[in-house]
Amino acid sequence: MKKRMMDILSFLFCSLLFWINIARAENVCSRPELGDLVQVKDLQRYFSAGVVLALSCAPGHTPYNGPRTIVCTNTGQWTKTKFTCKPVECSSPDAPVNGQMHYEDLLYQSVVNFTCDDGYILTGASSASCLIDGSWSVQEPQCKPVSCGPAPIPEFGMIIYDKIIRGNNIYYGTSGTYKCLAPLALFGEERAECRANGQWTETPQCQEVSCSPPENIENGVMSIPQKRDFEYTETIKYGCNGDYVLHGPLQIVCEKTGQWSEKPSCKAPCSVGIQFGRIMYKGKTLWMEDFKPNIVLHGETVSVYCLDKDRNCEYAFPTNCFDGLLSVPECFEEPSRSQVSSSNPTEMSQC
Repeated sequence: MKKRMMDILSFLFCSLLFWINIARAENVCSRPELGDLVQVKDLQRYFSAGVVLALSCAPGHTPYNGPRTIVCTNTGQWTKTKFTCKPVECSSPDAPVNGQMHYEDLLYQSVVNFTCDDGYILTGASSASCLIDGSWSVQEPQCKPVSCGPAPIPEFGMIIYDKIIRGNNIYYGTSGTYKCLAPLALFGEERAECRANGQWTETPQCQEVSCSPPENIENGVMSIPQKRDFEYTETIKYGCNGDYVLHGPLQIVCEKTGQWSEKPSCKAPCSVGIQFGRIMYKGKTLWMEDFKPNIVLHGETVSVYCLDKDRNCEYAFPTNCFDGLLSVPECFEEPSRSQVSSSNPTEMSQC
């Protein structure tokens, strides 16, 4: 046993002397310093002249520049090389529809994080890593919309969705309109929407509404068969007596406030306040004595002929009837009866 130990120590000592002698030789190269990412197959400490080493890259990296081999020269130096390694680059992934991706770069071991927009839930991995072969560790996830379920329906009401709904999975962004069964009125938000938190907007209520019988308007009539309370959205029509003209809506509506909508009014007709002279009414030129009856309805226009003394001709100046008031233009000078020509108005000189 003792002899065997002595033999081993003798071998190791001889080996050490061998490598020391090699290291002292000028034509022997030490192990090259190539950086952490550059690799060689042989890991011995010393190489004799003429030895060629093939260079490669660590996993997840690719070579560029060259040459890709180095040679131990007789001077004990390795030949020069610009061989370097760069990380593998993965292709840019697609952001999920209705979502985003976040990353700093796309190199080996980089991580891409995925998120979804409000109202959408991530289905799949929330992150992916760039692998050695340039592929991603997982497939891109999906962003699926939040489901609210069917919208709550108010008592005596309904909802009309903006699009066709199939099944009970009603997703974020779906909207609709609430309506009440007649004659109930809707109180609250008329529009419904599935929100990002998976809840519907607040549900309105359907309530009864009535309006008291309205009063008649001055110089008018209204279509009430009997005096009673009226339900929501019921209408009453108005008209005017004689030559009065209805101004405003033709009917009023019982609103959800329990009040009637704005009433119309009856506007009075006008008369043209001159005795002699000519006027134009509804496209016809007339002498005042032929204008019978002397009535111009509210909103209508009548033109009075004025005299241009410098040019010795007449021109028509328009004026409007507004609720019984019709102003005679200042340019009009009423002639005396003796000055009034008996000739046809259309034959008179016009400017």
